[in-house]
Amino acid sequence: MLRSHLRASLALRINQRFFYGWAMLGVAALGMFASGPGQSHMFSVFILPIGEDLRISHTSVSSAYALATLVAAFGLPWVGRLVDRYGVRPIMLSVAVLLGFAAMAFGAVAGMVTLALGFAALRFLGQGSLMLCSANLVAQWFNRKRGFALSLMGLGFSLTMAAHPPLGQWLIDQLGWRAAWFWLGILTWLLLVPVLALLLESKPENLGLQPDGDVEGGGSQATRGQADVGLTIGQAVRTPAFWIIALSLATFSMLVTGLFFHQVSIFQSAGLGPQIAAWVFPISAVSMVLAMPVFGRLLDLLPTKPMFACAMLTMTAAMLALVLVHDAATAALYGIVFGINNAAVHTHIAYVWPRFFGRRYLGGIQGTAQTIAVVGASIGPLPLGIAFDAYGAYNVALVMLAGLPVLCSVAILLMREPELESVA
Repeated sequence: MLRSHLRASLALRINQRFFYGWAMLGVAALGMFASGPGQSHMFSVFILPIGEDLRISHTSVSSAYALATLVAAFGLPWVGRLVDRYGVRPIMLSVAVLLGFAAMAFGAVAGMVTLALGFAALRFLGQGSLMLCSANLVAQWFNRKRGFALSLMGLGFSLTMAAHPPLGQWLIDQLGWRAAWFWLGILTWLLLVPVLALLLESKPENLGLQPDGDVEGGGSQATRGQADVGLTIGQAVRTPAFWIIALSLATFSMLVTGLFFHQVSIFQSAGLGPQIAAWVFPISAVSMVLAMPVFGRLLDLLPTKPMFACAMLTMTAAMLALVLVHDAATAALYGIVFGINNAAVHTHIAYVWPRFFGRRYLGGIQGTAQTIAVVGASIGPLPLGIAFDAYGAYNVALVMLAGLPVLCSVAILLMREPELESVA
């Protein structure tokens, strides 16, 4: 109780200078950054040394990773329900501690079984639970400014894409891949645990505050900002809106994963070398960083459904731009469009759930939706791989798949919003 009182006193003193939600936004962005040990871009630099050390093929490592990712996703609804019941603070702290242990333990894997278990733990805790907690935290503290706040939180993910792979490679070069994971675990603790223990507060209402720093009952859309308003997961899944949104985001996950997985091969089939494919990634990352705050601000100003529909259409634009790639200039253009597409949809991923289903049971809803998205991502590489094996080219499949986001956009525009105000 004394620690809780001291933390609340510190938070309220900070709130006298600026709205404490901005501090929580910083905590959430740090959580997104610290999720790096559980992200695909971090594992990319470890795949070869792991395979060589364990004497297993690249295909075996990739298969263990894909299966572990899929299995780990089914634990996320449970994490979401824990967040709803106990708040973000205890769950996020527990996840941070366990992620550090999981990273250190990963350096001791000895075969396919322990490798798959290690992948599953890191994916479940880092890529899944930590990101879910971060998104939930921002959604609780912001309402009118939620889009802009979530876009700033997403910059933490962009930073981990830029920082963690080089850090992992440096640790491998200096210490070997096993010791690298030990220090990644220590770094996770140093980054997260002190900050979460000192600053993290689950909801503004716990401190007598309101989302966005509004006074009691103030602000537009006040009803949707209340912590006690929202559908249960059971009520949510019985609405068409839930499935339209969830399947749209799963479609995005499927297509983006497929493009990432096959990008080098697609460029080679267009007559371009792997070097060009490699430098398209930073072009996309820079475009994403620049575009995310813009989309976030627009979400706070414009109607959500048309914005979401347009965001899905940027996926279609990216796939058609990839079909047109034939030289360095068109490859760069694709990189820019793909970065804008990632910014547009990623800004919506955490925004749409509190917007349409309220905050009261947000964790369970986000966890279930994230599981559906991961299932989509797990099958993402298959359609393009099958097309290439059958026809020796990707373009026909890219054009056909580009129609899926169009269908999602139409469904989003026709979607009926759930009624929240009638929920007790």
